[in-house]
Amino acid sequence: MFKKNTLRFQIFLSMTLLVLVAFAILAFVMIGQYKKQALEYHDERLIDKENQIKMQIQYVFSQTTFPVETPYIPLIFREDIYSIANIQNLNFALYDLDGVLLKSSKASLSPDQDAFFIPPDVLHQLSATLNKRLVEHHEFAGRGYQTSYSYITDLQFKPIAILNIPYFENDTFNERALKGSLYNLAMVYFSLLVVALTVAYFISKYITKSLKTIEGRLEKTRLLSQNEKILLKSAPTEITELVNAYNGMIDEIENSKALLAQSEREQAWRDMAKQVAHEIKNPLTPMRLSVQSYQRKALRELQTAEQTNEFCESLIQQIDILSNISTAFSALTNMPAKNDEEFDFVSVIKRTLDIFNSDEIHFTHSHDEIISVFDKDQLGRVLTNLVKNALQATENEPFPSIEVSLNKTDTDITLKVKDNGTGILDADKEKIFEPKFTTKTSGSGLGLAMVKNIVLSYGGSIHFTSEVGKGSEFTVVLVHFLNK
Repeated sequence: MFKKNTLRFQIFLSMTLLVLVAFAILAFVMIGQYKKQALEYHDERLIDKENQIKMQIQYVFSQTTFPVETPYIPLIFREDIYSIANIQNLNFALYDLDGVLLKSSKASLSPDQDAFFIPPDVLHQLSATLNKRLVEHHEFAGRGYQTSYSYITDLQFKPIAILNIPYFENDTFNERALKGSLYNLAMVYFSLLVVALTVAYFISKYITKSLKTIEGRLEKTRLLSQNEKILLKSAPTEITELVNAYNGMIDEIENSKALLAQSEREQAWRDMAKQVAHEIKNPLTPMRLSVQSYQRKALRELQTAEQTNEFCESLIQQIDILSNISTAFSALTNMPAKNDEEFDFVSVIKRTLDIFNSDEIHFTHSHDEIISVFDKDQLGRVLTNLVKNALQATENEPFPSIEVSLNKTDTDITLKVKDNGTGILDADKEKIFEPKFTTKTSGSGLGLAMVKNIVLSYGGSIHFTSEVGKGSEFTVVLVHFLNK
């Protein structure tokens, strides 16, 4: 019905073994308890018989006309010993204190001479006990029996004889009761086994159904395809954790695909930037020289000088715009060679911010001097682009504010630029560092892409937080180290 290595077979086997082992343990405990109770029952019954015989012996002592002494015991119990044995339905014998038989309730004695004497070691053990009573357990023909020895005292409580009672244990009734109990227990556990197997069938079917769903979805999972998450209702905790792990893997795949697509887009833009820079830069220089030459010649003719000058100035302005775009594309794809040197970040940032000549820019720093190794020009480019974006974001604010902060730890230098401008829409946050993406009506959209390239080239990181209507904060973290 099931393969041996399947989960359903293992569940069935586990449930079956659980019921069988429970039955075996309970049966073992029941048999052990029965034996213990049987032993306690026989011990108590022997004590009870022994006490009753002693009471009747004392009564005989009180009624006899013979002296209550050891030599007269055979005479005292000449007939009474048989009466007592019949009443108690139990044979017994009386010995003197040296272990010699005085009187027995049996009609005839065994030819075995040992029956006439109590062994010396038994006498010694009996005398050494605190309660002056000794019980020996024996086995005969597969049945157990006990032999008890205790002192008989006269009316003044002086020991005058030893009472010996052989007691044979009869467990026939108890054994029948035990067999009946075990049979009933077996029927109960057989019913439990059937119920357990039925429950195991449905539980295994329910669990494997969830696993089959996961297996089918895993077979359909593809790296470059759109993968669906698994949704299961009322699944066991372990299955739910497995489903959550699978769904987490799907999220990681989707994130990796997004990063891969972003990387491909950036590479495409870099390739395009190289081509644009090459195509634009070639004609720009001769165009500019030609226009400037034409401007000088046209100025000599007074009647057309003003019109010609306006035309030329406009043309030169457009050429400069094209040149700026070309320069930006080039900066994105071909970063200038690093000119690393050890310098004070605080002084360089102050000089860069002075260029903006704006009262709304506030600069704070954790140390008066923050010395580290970097490229001054690259640091200027990073800061300039971030501050320009902040200024443009706060153009329509009645009280614009731009906070620039610089902090140093033992391992990092953190540069933050925070503004209270318009903020960035949630839909634009994922594309903010992509080349050619801009939220402004004018601009190449390459500034933040270039900043990211610079920061990553130095092993740093850049991230931002933004809320629409409240402003944005860009954080640049650079590795701090010094020349040795």
